[in-house]
Amino acid sequence: MAENQAVRDRRNQLHHPARPAPQVVARRPNQVWVWDITRLLGTLKYQCFYLYLVLDLFSRFIVGWLIAERQSGDYAEQLLAASFKRFQLEPGQLTVHSDNGGPMTAKPIEWLFSDLGIQPSLSRPHIANDNPHAEAGFKTLKYHPTYPDRFEDLHHACTWMRDFEHWYCYEHHHTTLGLMTPAAVHFGLADQLWLKRQAVLQAAYQAHPQRFSHGQPVPPRWPDQVGINAPKTLPLSGECLSNDTKLLLPVSKTP
Repeated sequence: MAENQAVRDRRNQLHHPARPAPQVVARRPNQVWVWDITRLLGTLKYQCFYLYLVLDLFSRFIVGWLIAERQSGDYAEQLLAASFKRFQLEPGQLTVHSDNGGPMTAKPIEWLFSDLGIQPSLSRPHIANDNPHAEAGFKTLKYHPTYPDRFEDLHHACTWMRDFEHWYCYEHHHTTLGLMTPAAVHFGLADQLWLKRQAVLQAAYQAHPQRFSHGQPVPPRWPDQVGINAPKTLPLSGECLSNDTKLLLPVSKTP
């Protein structure tokens, strides 16, 4: 049977064509937005609400959200259009990244992007980690101590989401952002706060240097750029990147 090619897998398997990984990089706020939809369970059986959440990729700031009883491209179009107008963006300034769901590829979204000069970016089909920042935002939301297991109605869901939005944007110190809040990074207040932290640490070091075994402490900083599937650039052989001077310094080579 093998000689006559009669032994083979008889299942009807789907073969998806390979697609290049989407690559987006944000070096400042309002350059790249990511958005997705998640379900919020209701108290009734089979009842759920849908949270449309839009995040700024660089600052993780919630630029817009909407809760509805169904998924629709029209709702997504209204949310993105209102968020674009809220931040007074210019055509050609913004890239919006999402997955390949129905609302993300609906005609109202395509028309909106064309009218506002927004560059679309879509995840690859059947790839779960092409939109990681939106998924991380949903995990933070659903693991919050005040998150209810189920929402009584649409009003209850919207009320809770308003409180969470304020906490996440203005009180939550994001570890990836150097323990800055998303609002501080988004509105350009992070540099001033970083200098204040540096002054406090320097005063503590001068008063009690013996408590700091690794020398004078430096507060963490937020990244200069945030990307999705962005290529990692490495220094040349024999060189290393100094975080303080931002210059390539030679490294002594050992035999």
